[in-house]
Amino acid sequence: MIPALCPGDKIAILSTARKITEPEIAVAIQAFENWGLKVVLGQTIGASYNQFAGNDALRLQDLQQMLDDESIKAIVCARGGYGTTRIIDQVDFTSFKKCPKWLVGFSDVTALHSQIHTLGLPSIHAIMPVLFHKEGTSESIETLRRALFGEELVYRAAAHPFNRTGTGSGLLVGGNLSMLHTLTGTRSDISTEGKILFLEDLDEYLYHIDRMMVHLDRSGKLANLAGLVIGDMSDMNDNAIPFGKTAYEIILEHTGKYNYPVCYGFPVGHEPLNLALVCGRAAKLEVSEAEIKLSYC
Repeated sequence: MIPALCPGDKIAILSTARKITEPEIAVAIQAFENWGLKVVLGQTIGASYNQFAGNDALRLQDLQQMLDDESIKAIVCARGGYGTTRIIDQVDFTSFKKCPKWLVGFSDVTALHSQIHTLGLPSIHAIMPVLFHKEGTSESIETLRRALFGEELVYRAAAHPFNRTGTGSGLLVGGNLSMLHTLTGTRSDISTEGKILFLEDLDEYLYHIDRMMVHLDRSGKLANLAGLVIGDMSDMNDNAIPFGKTAYEIILEHTGKYNYPVCYGFPVGHEPLNLALVCGRAAKLEVSEAEIKLSYC
């Protein structure tokens, strides 16, 4: 178990991927301080190496320092983009396993969620500081606070015509579809058997979605799930000759042969409403004709 945060705890903000400046996360810093937390900024905040928050060595050093510092009770990734997989194999998780802490983020940070899951520890898939100033994010921010401070998380969402009803229980895993696809066969690859898998993505071509879903199915990651949660598939692209299906229709096609509960339109992903999900924690998915309910056991 990872202890819930308490007022007075120190948290770190850093970037393992794209560059970002302190003014861009000022709203998040203020929010964390309003929660009674002490914010420590990593060396990657304000650092720049092409599109990255510093070169690989700096981003690795920053993450390693915060993982090893026992006074830091949570690490919040400032933004996604690309870059986490460039350093993840060099990270030493020895101290982290002895004294685990919350790690927060989504999108490219899916790589860290998956790596941490292979260690048998939970992490928090949630809104990141770069987005705190955006309109419509207040509920997302509040769910992150509740997750960090150990408060109850029970989510309900509207039914969708593609939903497959039923109830399933298992560890909740997942994140960005493109990242999960990229991690296949690496040390960060996760087993999905008997688990509730959630997926979201952004700015992908529809045929890419199809290709990745085919790969997940061929690699056995869709066959023995306890449940499947499909979040936002935002800003999808198509070719001049249309693929002919939406992202949800593609996913429906590749999961239709299975019997576990599936829900679509769950508010997780690259939209203002991005509910905090605790990866690696036992959860229960209930999909009825009336609604979707996701809770923790």
